[in-house]
Amino acid sequence: MKLQQLLSYTRKAVDEYQMIEEGDHIAVGISGGKDSLTLLYALHGLKRFYPKRFELSAVTVDLGYEACDFSPVADLCRELDVPYHIVKTDIAHILFEERKEPNPCSLCAKMRKGALNQAVKNIGCNKVAYAHHKDDIVETMLLSLFFEGRFYSFSPRTYLDRMELTVIRPMMFVDEADVIGFMHKYELPVVKSRCPIDGLTKRQYAKELVRTLNKEHPGVKQRMFTAILNGNIKGWPERIPHIR
Repeated sequence: MKLQQLLSYTRKAVDEYQMIEEGDHIAVGISGGKDSLTLLYALHGLKRFYPKRFELSAVTVDLGYEACDFSPVADLCRELDVPYHIVKTDIAHILFEERKEPNPCSLCAKMRKGALNQAVKNIGCNKVAYAHHKDDIVETMLLSLFFEGRFYSFSPRTYLDRMELTVIRPMMFVDEADVIGFMHKYELPVVKSRCPIDGLTKRQYAKELVRTLNKEHPGVKQRMFTAILNGNIKGWPERIPHIR
């Protein structure tokens, strides 16, 4: 996937779900993975021509794993002229050494998002962009069906009342396969995950299931995604199809 195509998908999401307003200061949550680095490129590129002016910053929550070097990400942010902030935490130590959590994903996500959102507020941002793509949205829907018994996936735009912060997901129309292609084409400085259960989670199970289903029934992932968009899920904002 070329940058121009990435920007087209991003513009579509931003316009149809009214993600950006004049004067916004948006923080990109950077884990160091391919998705968040692609999102950084997407919003940096969009900023150059989008009719509504906005500021951009990047924030990484360092979970505290040893040998996790974010200096390549810092170099990229300097190259793109995007202010970069690293928040040091002991989340990994708390989860795996103090609490010895057998299933830490939910608590990890809660602690990580809490640290990220607080850091975002501290630097004066009013919005934070998460790097969830189309596959994430479909996988979340399946996990919700299987383990919660409800038809749900996270919203393109969510206002957090307690934090007075808006979460946006500008890559919602981008396939993970395209993100992988973008990563290779633009040689993104990916920081390898040090999580000891990376690839062994329920989400990984959902990812492999979607891959299998789409191989056996070509187009099923897109049909599931369309069902989500048309599903009137509680909390989702109105979609305004953008015609150009």
